[in-house]
Amino acid sequence: MDREQLISAVKEQMPEKRWLHTLGVMETAVILAKRYGADPSKADLAAILHDYCKYWPVQEQAKIIRENNDLPQDLLAYDKELWHSHAGAYMAKSQFGVHDEEILDAIRYHTSGREGMTLLDKIVCLADYMEPGRDFPGVHNIREIAEHSIEKALIAGFDSTISFLVSKGKRIYPLTILTRNDLIEQIQSES
Repeated sequence: MDREQLISAVKEQMPEKRWLHTLGVMETAVILAKRYGADPSKADLAAILHDYCKYWPVQEQAKIIRENNDLPQDLLAYDKELWHSHAGAYMAKSQFGVHDEEILDAIRYHTSGREGMTLLDKIVCLADYMEPGRDFPGVHNIREIAEHSIEKALIAGFDSTISFLVSKGKRIYPLTILTRNDLIEQIQSES
């Protein structure tokens, strides 16, 4: 499947507003890839697919996770907003033949992050936070920080997510906390 066919298949899975978000993530991911020295074509592909399952019924997303023991089963105990990333990576591989683990991981971890994030993981996650259509308190700060440090920008993004979840009385997926701590350690080890 070529890029245009893939774009068409993904666009069909979401409302127009989410497609505009996806276009913003694609553009931002390529900019970040060029800025930080990652492969722009991999960033583009991961960004195209990052929200493929976002608007699928949550029962279908949960079924994919439940039926695949290599997916984190603990995810089902946390906010369903996390599920589409793992379901999406699974579908990218099984439906679209994406076998590059770096791209699959960037899709898989764009919502929660993970310890030891690759540069591509960081780029797709950050692009999802700060694409031009995003408008939430602190997003302008994240964009400014991203000009100089991808790790510091991601920490600001995770801080925003964690604060939001705390304010809503929601549980926080432990991997997100571990990711934030790992990013802080990376910055401290560079100092």
